[in-house]
Amino acid sequence: MRALIVEDDRTIADFVARGLRESGFVVDHAADGRLGLEMARDGNYDVAIVDLMLPGLDGISLIRSLRGAGVRTPVLILSARQSVNDRVTGLEIGGDDYLVKPFAFPELLARVQALIRRASGAPAASQLVVGDLTLDLHSRKATRGGRDLEPLRPREFALLEYLMRNAGRVVSKTMILSHVWDYSFDPRTNVVDVLVFRLREKVDK
Repeated sequence: MRALIVEDDRTIADFVARGLRESGFVVDHAADGRLGLEMARDGNYDVAIVDLMLPGLDGISLIRSLRGAGVRTPVLILSARQSVNDRVTGLEIGGDDYLVKPFAFPELLARVQALIRRASGAPAASQLVVGDLTLDLHSRKATRGGRDLEPLRPREFALLEYLMRNAGRVVSKTMILSHVWDYSFDPRTNVVDVLVFRLREKVDK
């Protein structure tokens, strides 16, 4: 899964990014609203986490612009503003959820995962199931036909989760690169082929 954090407080941004990466996300960060809007428009993100008080362009304007451009990426608003009016405004202009600072990371992660499930139409379970293949998102273990597979490395887990969430859809090498790696590779690289081969060895062995 790929997440965008639009937050000018570097300490908070690093804290959230570290937690999301440890949970298997690919994470990009923008420190101001204008850059965040540009990245959100151009990037294929599964979720965006947006602060309201941003330099350059405030979070409310950013979200309005996104929705006006037809970008439907789920948005979790992260803000120190905690009045009812602030929360209502954030949701009315296109935010999908609102979390007040300070916050506990497990709650943020649960809200992010809920937004992604809702957007993809996936059930609210802690497992992904395709045929006889099951991936437990909490224990990060995979089974096939009731048999435990070899432990998955972080990239293998991220790839399998991405493919299972997109079961029945064609995904390109570029799409895999953008969701499983957090920096740009030469499209001619064979890292995707190597990772798919390793994963198939464990899944189909």
